Amino acid sequence: MINLPLKRKLESRVWPYVQTPAQYVGGERNIVVKDHATVQGKLAIGFPDAYTIGMSHHGLQVLYSLMNRRDDWCAERVFTPWPDMEAKLREQELPLYTLETFTPLSEFDVIGLSLQYEISAPNVLTMIDLAGIPLEAVDRTMADPLLVAGGPCCQNPEPMADYFDVMITGDGEPALPVICDLWLSLLNGVRRDDGTYADGDEGRQQRAEALAEVARTLAYAYVPRFYEPDYSEGRIASIKRTRDDVPETIAPSVISDLDGIELPVAPIVPYVKCVHDRIAIEIMRGCPHLCRFCQSTVIKRPLRIREVETIVSGALESYRNTGYNEISVLSLSSSDYPHFETLVKRLHEVFRPLDVNITVPSLRVNDQLRTLPELLGSDRRRSLTLAPEVARDDMRQQIRKKIKNSDLIEGCRAAFANGFDSVKLYFMCGLPGEREVDLDGIVDLAETIATVGKEVMGRYARVTASVSNFVPKAHTPYQWNGMQSREYFTWAHKYLFRRRQIRSVSIKCHDIETSLLEGVISRGDRRTGKAIRLAWERGARMDGWTEFLDPERWWTAIDDAGLDIDAQVHQKYEMMSKLPWDHVNVKFGRAYLEKEQTRATIQLADMASAT
Repeated sequence: MINLPLKRKLESRVWPYVQTPAQYVGGERNIVVKDHATVQGKLAIGFPDAYTIGMSHHGLQVLYSLMNRRDDWCAERVFTPWPDMEAKLREQELPLYTLETFTPLSEFDVIGLSLQYEISAPNVLTMIDLAGIPLEAVDRTMADPLLVAGGPCCQNPEPMADYFDVMITGDGEPALPVICDLWLSLLNGVRRDDGTYADGDEGRQQRAEALAEVARTLAYAYVPRFYEPDYSEGRIASIKRTRDDVPETIAPSVISDLDGIELPVAPIVPYVKCVHDRIAIEIMRGCPHLCRFCQSTVIKRPLRIREVETIVSGALESYRNTGYNEISVLSLSSSDYPHFETLVKRLHEVFRPLDVNITVPSLRVNDQLRTLPELLGSDRRRSLTLAPEVARDDMRQQIRKKIKNSDLIEGCRAAFANGFDSVKLYFMCGLPGEREVDLDGIVDLAETIATVGKEVMGRYARVTASVSNFVPKAHTPYQWNGMQSREYFTWAHKYLFRRRQIRSVSIKCHDIETSLLEGVISRGDRRTGKAIRLAWERGARMDGWTEFLDPERWWTAIDDAGLDIDAQVHQKYEMMSKLPWDHVNVKFGRAYLEKEQTRATIQLADMASAT
């Protein structure tokens, strides 16, 4: 039940002295509170960022609901506290706790953290340290919780490998319950009669043997302590197993039947405003397209869908359990859902009488876009969001994004005619083979759409071109390519700003230092973990938030850790080179990625000769 002594200390010594204390007090609508004496296992589901971000993450709600439907496990939530809250916990010598029962994190059997964003890596160390758990996995005994990582950052697990016991790629729904049950059985096998566990060398050795059993039993469980990297000339040369009984490579966890996985129809309703205050319903997992820059389209294969009535009934039950007035359908490319038109019509049929808005992000730019605005209707939203990625046909062919400007422009024209008055476009700069004319195209396309708005509405449409800095990610055909330099991105951003002429068009470029740090961590090997720890020890906290990021602290830590950033981030790998993440498998595998990289290289050569 509730840990009242800790809660009372928080009420009197901590919460009155921090900003937005409502994010630390629990008690929200639809939380699940179980008596720990009535369950066999205790799981803490964590998100290494602020409450307002973590509570907006659909995956957390899914896994929370999944585990709490079981009678033998309880699942509770924990997030990274803001620096003021962290300082008060340390000052009062109080541990990080879960929001359901105010139980110290160290008292759970399993802690699962979702790694969604590389720059949040120091937040993981904050959470582990505030819990009183040894930072490095090799220093833990069976008395410490099992620390499990999942999420897209595990596609290259090496930068955070020293801090986790197990790292999972692929779908969490089939993997998490199995890991929890296996670990519980291993705990029961070494627990003493008095309920304690061995400490010191004996306790660490017991944990090592238990983790070996996890690695042997579960093909998708990467246990980093049993894999030792070797380096040569600033880069990884090999990763060798330290035990013969663990697998050489790690397979992804995969759901075969998405429709068979129950939706979280009673999502938790936060007390404070979060990034996404709405019902989220995942309609499809995976993407039918094979864009070469996109990691998600590779790691989320195969394509799996939910049936229309499963989605509609789940959305309706969620509405009744929350009272939210907005529903968002989730997928990598929502308009590619095979029953998309039927789904949207059914959702409007059910929810318009209830004055509930339906939002459909991730729209595909194709000829279907010309008819979508009429189908969607503007309701309370008057902005259309699209991701053309690049603005010229030859570059689109090279990145394998099969869209046409004519469809994009006519789709926007239809949107303006149906009550929309603004458009947000997502682009990238720094792609392999990028030319000045590709940057010209970004501004030209945005201004063309603004002009179409004037033709339809009598005034220029508001158009925002959001430009991210391309980071070549693991398990994409571009994984061998280097990332562009700071100097290049600085020049490209200034060039885009100079080219803009229509005032209703905004150019917003992603922060260069943040992108470069993302490149360092996402493309790093295990030595990068030392730089992460140094940055954390020197004060790195909540660096995904611009007001907290201190790039110089990071670059100093990276230099002190001895990382060769040019080799790690900016230089191209040869096709046969060892990559830091090669021991982690994806569905199509390296052969497919090599083929696509070769084709892209040929297309780049053709583009250069044509220019």
